[in-house]
Amino acid sequence: MIGNVTPNLPANLLGYLRPGAPALLLTAGADGYATSAYTWVVALDDKRLRFGVDDGGSAMANAQRTGLVSLQVIGPDDVSFLIKGKARQVKARIDAAAPNVIMLWEMDVMGARDQSWRGVKTTALMYQWPAEQRDTMLRMEQAVYAEMRNFGA
Repeated sequence: MIGNVTPNLPANLLGYLRPGAPALLLTAGADGYATSAYTWVVALDDKRLRFGVDDGGSAMANAQRTGLVSLQVIGPDDVSFLIKGKARQVKARIDAAAPNVIMLWEMDVMGARDQSWRGVKTTALMYQWPAEQRDTMLRMEQAVYAEMRNFGA
């Protein structure tokens, strides 16, 4: 229900994020204004998430400066959450994302705010790759999720 904040990831959100899902990475710039970037995220458990941060972007600079990030997750079946936490870089590059340089970050969840509205359905945030790239990009995406889950295990 909208407004409900939990210190852990609720079961429906955890279930959605365990295999991996797209999200928006939200950070605050030095000027105080919000910035957003698309990312991939996986849940390790109900208190820890891993996500990607593009090397050299404003999200990277903001996250490195403060360590404070939010992830906006919109999924099927009324999964709509804003997750806040403290994050740190755990790997300089997600190998499966090459040739892109995307760093692996881990968040300690401070809270998850349910933003769903009773009776209102949203469309899940998802990537739709060009037809000629679709199979390659889906394989790469699954490899990224696997690397994010398994790093350091």
